Amino acid sequence: MKRINLKSIIIPSLTVFILASCGNKDGNQQAAQTQAAPFPVSQLESKTVTGSQEYPTNIEGIVNSDVRAKVSGYIQKVYVDEGQKVQKGQILFKLETQSLSQDAGAAKARINVAQVEVDKLIPLVEKNIISPVQLETAKANLAQAKANYSSISANIDYATVKSPVNGYVGAINFREGSLVSPNDETPLTTVSDIQKVYAFFNLNESDYLNFLQNTKGKNLDEKINNFPEVSLLLANGNVYPEKGKIQTSTGQINRNTGTVSFRAVFNNPNQLLTNGNSGRIQIPVVYENAIVVPQAATLDQQGHIVLFKVGENNTITSALITIKGRVDNLYVVESGVKAGDKIVVSGIGKLRNDMPITPQSVPFDSIIKPISPLFKN
Repeated sequence: MKRINLKSIIIPSLTVFILASCGNKDGNQQAAQTQAAPFPVSQLESKTVTGSQEYPTNIEGIVNSDVRAKVSGYIQKVYVDEGQKVQKGQILFKLETQSLSQDAGAAKARINVAQVEVDKLIPLVEKNIISPVQLETAKANLAQAKANYSSISANIDYATVKSPVNGYVGAINFREGSLVSPNDETPLTTVSDIQKVYAFFNLNESDYLNFLQNTKGKNLDEKINNFPEVSLLLANGNVYPEKGKIQTSTGQINRNTGTVSFRAVFNNPNQLLTNGNSGRIQIPVVYENAIVVPQAATLDQQGHIVLFKVGENNTITSALITIKGRVDNLYVVESGVKAGDKIVVSGIGKLRNDMPITPQSVPFDSIIKPISPLFKN
């Protein structure tokens, strides 16, 4: 009987099995590598959204009255403090009046002398002893003496400096002992009425033309009246609780700045705002039937905004879009995509042109919701 060599049978069989197993493993790995990765995709829709444009602003009270000395003298007493609320006619400063009082005494004496002279001449004129011209001259001297006295008395009254308006006292620039005069460039203080405040801001020529063309009204006054209320963003980043209304505009472009000045008014019931405050005026801008995309679905490549559209066979291609506005976390698109286009909405940093993906549809409304801040002031 012929012997069978088991090694010659088993070893080649094992070799074939091992090679077949390795071949299947490599094939599975290649299949896994070529399988398209999943990415969330949404179909663009037209939406009406409201954003805002911001402009730097300076705040002033509706009345700002500089308080100045009407006569020269040393400040004898300051009756108010900075930030104090005062009424019209309330005493703010008292100037030294000693020299004025002395002048007033001398002027009073001159009146008495002039009066005596008139009284002496009257009977002489009646008896035709002297000419009436002498009496008229004496009367003129009396009138001049009285006018001089009245002028000095008025200066004494001016030494008591009163508030010209209701409001709040600003910085007090001179204290007791300071010599002040009507010629001083710096006022004693400023009293401001800040129950309402003005916010002054400027629009560039382009924005001003948009305002004229897109606001209802036959003329500038009507357009201002029809313009929606504006908001005020304070220096600390908070939005002022009161809405403002644009009141007026110069309607002329400043040749030096290329801008047009506007003035809005805000109620200020709690005196949160005062002279010198700064902030930013927020003017609402409505984008009707606009294409919007989340900023998170875009890339900024050297100043160009790019997103990825899903094409045939679920292959993605990059698209350059033009932006005409921003609203919260959204871009308002001017060109580059249209309603109905499908875009990748997240994970776009991993994408490349002509790359196949497995789309995972997400509702459009869910991706355009405002993002709540992680931290609040």
